[in-house]
Amino acid sequence: MTIRVGIEINRSFDVESDFDSVFTLLADVPESTRYFPKLERLEPIGDNAYRWEMEKIGIDKHSLQAVYACRYHDDRDAGEITWTPVEGEGNGIVSGKWKVKKGQGGRTHLEFRTEAEMTLPLPGLLKLALSPVVKHEFNSLVDQYIQNLQNHFSKS
Repeated sequence: MTIRVGIEINRSFDVESDFDSVFTLLADVPESTRYFPKLERLEPIGDNAYRWEMEKIGIDKHSLQAVYACRYHDDRDAGEITWTPVEGEGNGIVSGKWKVKKGQGGRTHLEFRTEAEMTLPLPGLLKLALSPVVKHEFNSLVDQYIQNLQNHFSKS
């Protein structure tokens, strides 16, 4: 038996760095994911697509691991980096977008949006209890990722 958990995350923030530096880092998926917490493995699968394997998390007597793959496309002129799901990879479907805009005084404004649906091998009765835990974990990972990026760009 499995449960499905839908997740939607939107964040908006500024970093202390120029557009070109920020865009270049975010468009380089292997480099930018160095700042993503609890990423166990990032595997290139061709055509600018990568399989993400997150660290396992333990919930009660259950151990869960998110595995999914995305194909990335960047458009510097539009200031966008998008990712779309690769079908048949793992237990998640993830899509999203970075919107990168020049800000005031050499700063850069970022908008992050992602949507995910995770299919987890758990009894349906646990959905009400575990769905908020899974959503909280993903939100925490994204918040830490953003903090790590802000720290990186404040030191550049």
